[in-house]
Amino acid sequence: MITGSIVALVTPMSPNGEVDSEALSKLIEYHIDSGTSALGIAGTTGESATLTMKEHADVIRFAVECAADRIPVIAGTGSNSTHEAIELTVAAAEAGAHSVLLVTPYYNRPPQEGLYQHFCQVAGSVNIPIILYNVPGRTGVDLSNDTVMRLSEVGNINGLKDATGDVARGADLIARLPDTFAVYSGDDATALELMRHGAKGNVSVTANIAAAQVADVCRLALAGDFPAAAAIDSQLSALNDALFIESNPVPVKWAMAELGMVQEGIRLPLVTLSSDHHAALRAAMQQAGL
Repeated sequence: MITGSIVALVTPMSPNGEVDSEALSKLIEYHIDSGTSALGIAGTTGESATLTMKEHADVIRFAVECAADRIPVIAGTGSNSTHEAIELTVAAAEAGAHSVLLVTPYYNRPPQEGLYQHFCQVAGSVNIPIILYNVPGRTGVDLSNDTVMRLSEVGNINGLKDATGDVARGADLIARLPDTFAVYSGDDATALELMRHGAKGNVSVTANIAAAQVADVCRLALAGDFPAAAAIDSQLSALNDALFIESNPVPVKWAMAELGMVQEGIRLPLVTLSSDHHAALRAAMQQAGL
């Protein structure tokens, strides 16, 4: 079971929108050096929605090769098409990904039974671990706790990224699930609170630019030292909020470009961060010590 800080890694791009493999390689080294526990590749923050199928598979394969078994790679392979999700998931497994992250099918808005059958179909296509991903604010569909409980009985479905930000709901689910099933926060602002209730870590946007700090928060929380974890987390509070001042990953990509980590490249229909928000994000970065 993966525990700790899992970075929801951006897919670095050149100003014309081409994937920047050299920058991706450097980011992977940065996270290995900073104590990040695992890499989340080609998820929401990785702009999976605008990667072609080939690019999507190529980015996963490249990340696995760069990681070289030094850090687990969790590949985002979800889709609103069950067939497409299976194709991406099989490709990730063949590339050597440690596990996959499957978002709920967006836009279609399937009922709970449809969600259950979708995830069962994808799980049946591979033998690697599967982490479910619930982010109703972006997908328009909510994976209920009861459906997660049903899916926890499927052999290789053993995790959930909970990006609802509802700590009480997450705590209820954690209390009901077996110990072999991991719940991870997908919301930086409430991640520490969910870890107080038994979450195994944080799939973090903030870790893209504050990898060591987020890793320390997770490490301390999982060791039960919540006062020390809270002290670091409080320094990141303004940053956690500012990184969602516009749609993710717009703010974090701008911040990474400011820090010289990537070029300022993002794909339409997303555009670079409005200048109206530059000062607020810079201030949050300074407060975090970046």
